[in-house]
Amino acid sequence: MMVHMEVSWLRVLLDNISSYLSLSSMDDLSSNPAHKYYTRGEDIGKLIKPVLENLIDSDAAPSELLNNGFEELDQYVDELREQFQSWQPLSTRIFYVLRIESLASKLRESSLEVFQLLKHCEQHLPADLISPSFEECIELVKLVTRDEISYTIDQALKDQKKGVGPTSEVLVKIAESTGLRSNQEILIEGVVLTNMKEDAELTDNDTEAEYLDGLISLTTQMHEYLSDIKQAQLRCPVRVPSDFRCSLSLELMTDPVIVASGQTYERVFIQKWIDMGLMVCPKTRQALSHTTLTPNFIVRAFLASWCETNNVYPPDPLELIHSSEPFPLLVESVRASSSENGHSESLDAEELRQVFSRSASAPGIVSEVVCKTKRNNNAAADRSLTRSNTPWKFPEERHWRHPGIIPATVRETGSSSSIETEVKKLIDDLKSSSLDTQREATARIRILARNSTDNRIVIARCEAIPSLVSLLYSTDERIQADAVTCLLNLSINDNNKSLIAESGAIVPLIHVLKTGYLEEAKANSAATLFSLSVIEEYKTEIGEAGAIEPLVDLLGSGSLSGKKDAATALFNLSIHHENKTKVIEAGAVRYLVELMDPAFGMVEKAVVVLANLATVREGKIAIGEEGGIPVLVEVVELGSARGKENATAALLQLCTHSPKFCNNVIREGVIPPLVALTKSGTARGKEKAQNLLKYFKAHRQSNQRRG
Repeated sequence: MMVHMEVSWLRVLLDNISSYLSLSSMDDLSSNPAHKYYTRGEDIGKLIKPVLENLIDSDAAPSELLNNGFEELDQYVDELREQFQSWQPLSTRIFYVLRIESLASKLRESSLEVFQLLKHCEQHLPADLISPSFEECIELVKLVTRDEISYTIDQALKDQKKGVGPTSEVLVKIAESTGLRSNQEILIEGVVLTNMKEDAELTDNDTEAEYLDGLISLTTQMHEYLSDIKQAQLRCPVRVPSDFRCSLSLELMTDPVIVASGQTYERVFIQKWIDMGLMVCPKTRQALSHTTLTPNFIVRAFLASWCETNNVYPPDPLELIHSSEPFPLLVESVRASSSENGHSESLDAEELRQVFSRSASAPGIVSEVVCKTKRNNNAAADRSLTRSNTPWKFPEERHWRHPGIIPATVRETGSSSSIETEVKKLIDDLKSSSLDTQREATARIRILARNSTDNRIVIARCEAIPSLVSLLYSTDERIQADAVTCLLNLSINDNNKSLIAESGAIVPLIHVLKTGYLEEAKANSAATLFSLSVIEEYKTEIGEAGAIEPLVDLLGSGSLSGKKDAATALFNLSIHHENKTKVIEAGAVRYLVELMDPAFGMVEKAVVVLANLATVREGKIAIGEEGGIPVLVEVVELGSARGKENATAALLQLCTHSPKFCNNVIREGVIPPLVALTKSGTARGKEKAQNLLKYFKAHRQSNQRRG
């Protein structure tokens, strides 16, 4: 029964619905991971809005029961609106979608209750208030899709605990339903969930921490699944080693750099990650203590050799960075679904919206839509039963493979169990008293560790590292060289770096660096020290153990390969402030300036070390005294893009707070190439060039005031 009462609060509900419907004009609504739930709320809002308008304009007012129903409805509309307005791209998508889904479900149930209450008191309402009939409205609300991704996630977590899942289909469904459509979004989700888990642990909320840990595991599996799919899509004649692929781009790297956590990424991708404010390692989810990106010359060298051997050409990362690749197979699965149905499900949704937008009763269309939906649901159920008997298969690899080419991981490694058996036998041979046996064993392990990530893991797991470390003191030049090269290859795996250092390898590696019988052994010792130094704590340990002086000696008198490896190691060690002075005092600047001669092919390596050393007073003085200014200016004018960037950074450090160096640099004619760099350099190069030109201007104005 209807009673007369104040209806101003109904206007509040009407205003809230209008505000909710106006969200459709938001620029970023389409990218919201819960966008489909907004659309469903929009459909319900458009159905309720004319009822409210007619109710407010009439003399009738709702009963207390109906009043409570409208009040509850207002609460859900308001909460949904706030959720959509407060969405932030760097917040958790899974939790956000679960929250939205819960509210959308409550909105649907609440609107059903309201229409059922209105139907019961239909005879007390004005005629224009009940068109279309409330019975039809109830049917239309029932047609609003009610997904339950929360159930899918809960089931996946249960299966995960049992060790039986989730399947790839479930991972794809969760990713699609929560808006995780790219590798970057999946990695960001893992970082956000990890932070939430840490907060839960701090408050001793073990239940929430356990739930979050399960979600983190799901995102990790999504990333691994996506990585496998991407591997299959790469157009390579052989399988690409995982160490050569960036965890962010999933592509072959061309400019690998190391971040503070010791992980290696493609430069433009990790720079974009950091520029987004994500001061966390995407892979380990550790906080990054600094944003310095250290060139990984070792991986770059291995990469170049591997690409040349296998005739592979890496993609241009600058082209990749602008593309936002959707989650693989989502597009394919949608297409497959559309081809099975003969059309997409959006046809029904469009017909449904046509009914929602009408003010007149449309029983024919309602009946047609209801019947069609039931037919489609039955057909879908039949297809589901048919498909359930067919096991899911991993998609075939899309890259071309020559019949005579066997992937390196298969050709060189065989099965994991057979390799493990072989490695254990080889470790016994490493301990043999026979030099011939030791020589054969180190040579074989060197081959096994060369190109296979799996082999590196197996070799380390079998505890070969301590035996290899002891052989660094071998008096046999071949055994020593192969042992150090084995450690270098093993250190490519990030987990092995710590195992090598903790096995006491640093001092023996320095021994090889100083007294190695072969130049190859010295060069690879320098490269291994560099590889270990990507972990922050080992920079100090390597410097204190006395590595810097022999590295500088190798830089000055070693083979070309040795010079390159020494420069790489010195660069990474000099990131640690205490090591900078040691590098300068050992005489590195003179050799670095000499190596700026393009004939050595080391300009880029030398200039990046000089840029690092120029950050301290002793380095500035040494660069000036050793004639570094003219060659740095030459690199700004004629060097590579990265060389110009680092040379400009070095000159900026030299000129800051030094009028003498500032005048010297200007006299060398640096201004024209700097102006050119501001227009065509890298982003960092442009920034450094602009800052240096501003400094020159301020320097000139200061001189004019003094004059």
